[in-house]
Amino acid sequence: MMKKLGLTLLTALVGGLIAVGGYKLFENKQESKMSFEERQQLHYANNPVPNVVSSTGNPDFTQAAATVAPAVVHITTTYPGRTRSSGGAAPLDLFEEFFGVPRQRPQRSQPPAQATGSGVIISEDGYIVTNNHVVEDANKIEVQLTDKRVVEAKIIGRDPNTDLALIKINEKGLPFVRFGDSDDVRIGEWVLAVGYPLGLESTVTAGIVSATGRSTGIIARELQQRQYQQRGYPQSDDEPMLNTAVESFIQTDAVINKGNSGGPLVNANGELIGINSNIMTPTGTYAGYGFAVPVNLVKKIADDFIKFGMVKRGLIGVTFRELNPTAAKELEVSDVNGLYIMEIVPKGAAEEAGLKKGDIITKLDGRVITSSSDLQERIYRLRPGDKVKLTYKRDGKERDVTVTLKEDTRATESSRAESEAKRSATEIYNKLGAGFVPATDARKKELGVSSGVVVTQVHQGGLFDYFNVQRGLVITHINGKPVNSADDVEAALANSERGIVRIVGVPQRGSRVELNVPIEY
Repeated sequence: MMKKLGLTLLTALVGGLIAVGGYKLFENKQESKMSFEERQQLHYANNPVPNVVSSTGNPDFTQAAATVAPAVVHITTTYPGRTRSSGGAAPLDLFEEFFGVPRQRPQRSQPPAQATGSGVIISEDGYIVTNNHVVEDANKIEVQLTDKRVVEAKIIGRDPNTDLALIKINEKGLPFVRFGDSDDVRIGEWVLAVGYPLGLESTVTAGIVSATGRSTGIIARELQQRQYQQRGYPQSDDEPMLNTAVESFIQTDAVINKGNSGGPLVNANGELIGINSNIMTPTGTYAGYGFAVPVNLVKKIADDFIKFGMVKRGLIGVTFRELNPTAAKELEVSDVNGLYIMEIVPKGAAEEAGLKKGDIITKLDGRVITSSSDLQERIYRLRPGDKVKLTYKRDGKERDVTVTLKEDTRATESSRAESEAKRSATEIYNKLGAGFVPATDARKKELGVSSGVVVTQVHQGGLFDYFNVQRGLVITHINGKPVNSADDVEAALANSERGIVRIVGVPQRGSRVELNVPIEY
């Protein structure tokens, strides 16, 4: 009898454990499909905490600061050291005129460069949001937690268009900052900025929201500089730069300095409303103007990275001009608010919905649109296939139309070009230490050549770096063969004789440089 009872109890216990284990496995699988906001809601549902309340008459941010500070991290990034020859030779003087091999010079190495920034933990399992410019190009990322532990992080995704990045550390049970709603942010409300500015430890500053929907142009300028580097030369009139930047910042007068980048901007309840991104200053230090990426955009970017591995961007398919009294006069319209449609993208979402050139967009999903940054930020939160209701004016009458967003093929083409550059860099760095992209027809015509690739990257410590070959040089032939792509370069390298790569470059029209580079296979 006792044996039967014991067997019954054992069976019940095992069954219970299997049930609990199965539930936990199911719960983990379900959680992996959740958005970050859903994960946070699940955590707080299982671990209720009292609301953080701050006084209004005399602001007291002690509770908000205590809630947020443990989830703000210090990020240190490391970049490769640079090995250079001593002496100050001119760019091509390091090539021996007669022997085709470099003169031997003493080498000196510089220590790896480091930079710092901030980040904010958004989930208990180690996902951290920061700025793209904090981690871009780093070959090592270390995160220091508030308990002084230092752990290495990996990049999950970067989005230069919004200056956001998602990184991850292999830790569990971490404190994180609760999401707020940036659509509810009001001008004049109190906010806190938390981070590690100017080499200091965790620092909290307070201020108010000065404005919303601000555009500074800093992301657009950075993207333009990147495109210059990829092309290796400034654009011509028939090759406009692709501007995919999205800027609709929350402006604050809370003190933000170098090192605050990537840290949180939170409201008086300790809720995340933005990621501090940049400052506007004539001196390089705080001058009263700080700018943060709205958290509703942050949520979408972070979710895209874990669901798709990249940002999914939808487009309306129009180019427009923001109306003001000056623009209205030039366009000969009476409206001074809204977005005047300049062009309709063929076969785009707007064309399919019936929008036309000259229409004036006034609202998105019932919300008044007062600036281009406002529309861009709200559309960027959505994905291809999502539907939006646009209100527009035509012939003085307002009308509504439903638009189904289409995939941003411009961004896809840009990503493909960037991927090709990265692929070529990965394949060829080990040989020449350089990256290449095809020279455009316009550039080849300008130089008077029929073939060519542009040197877009020079890997520190590689042969091109040693010989001081500059980015922007157009290489027309390698080992006697014309080259027009990274694949052509790779194929031509196989024809090297006696360990020497023969390179012909054209720095400017009417000029020709022949280089003999020794290389080991």
